Amino acid sequence: MNYLGLAGKRIVVTGVANKKSVAWHVHRQLRECGAELIHVVRSDARKAALESLLAPAPVFTCDVERQDEIDALAARLAPLGPIDGLVHSIAFANYASGMQPFDATARKDFLQAVDISCFSLVALARALKPQLAPDASVVTISISSTTLATESYGYMAPIKAALDSTVVFLAKSFSATTKVRFNAVKAGPLKTSASAGIPGYLDNYLYAEAATLRHAALETEEVASAAVFLLSPRSSGINGQGLVVDAGMGFNFFDREIVRRFNREEPSA
Repeated sequence: MNYLGLAGKRIVVTGVANKKSVAWHVHRQLRECGAELIHVVRSDARKAALESLLAPAPVFTCDVERQDEIDALAARLAPLGPIDGLVHSIAFANYASGMQPFDATARKDFLQAVDISCFSLVALARALKPQLAPDASVVTISISSTTLATESYGYMAPIKAALDSTVVFLAKSFSATTKVRFNAVKAGPLKTSASAGIPGYLDNYLYAEAATLRHAALETEEVASAAVFLLSPRSSGINGQGLVVDAGMGFNFFDREIVRRFNREEPSA
């Protein structure tokens, strides 16, 4: 059964790092749907580490900070035929110095993070535009809220806000000549290798787990499922949107048990 209509669709997936990655779970579900996959990773070392895991899908390398590599990637993909979908699951922030107050963010760190985590979507979409099928779907991975000052996420929340806006502007820009769709999956806190490198993230992750309506953590598989849906023709009426996948966390901050727990731990003076 091909309910999602993804069988035989050619999908480019970026950002697999390991089996904890959102992109890995997207890969696995797309394979189950019969899609034809093409993977893009950052370096030759990452390619060597993942090639057997991702087989039989071909794996290409591209450092998205380098426009020449993006252009070369487009040239290498051109002979493979039209691209029906693109998964942008790329993000990077330099936390080597630990978590700093937002106003202490280094210019070079912020700009590098914008380049890799946000502008790379623009650069990849532009380079691959001639190869995108007229009704292709582009999906990026964002976060559930960019308006909460989540200290443990550092300066990445404003960058994800820029990514969310970029989705809207790309959807509008491409609509002039194509029916290509752009959407974001706005995920709640996840247990991934990337998040493990963020100082203080675990405490927020545990709080988020308690704040979900089901009082159980969001699974990476659930985020991937939303991305696969947005890649499919079944979501053809959705464009320029951010689909929040957070198990209800975003409106449950005043959960009775969380409030009681706080009051027990922090008695008023």
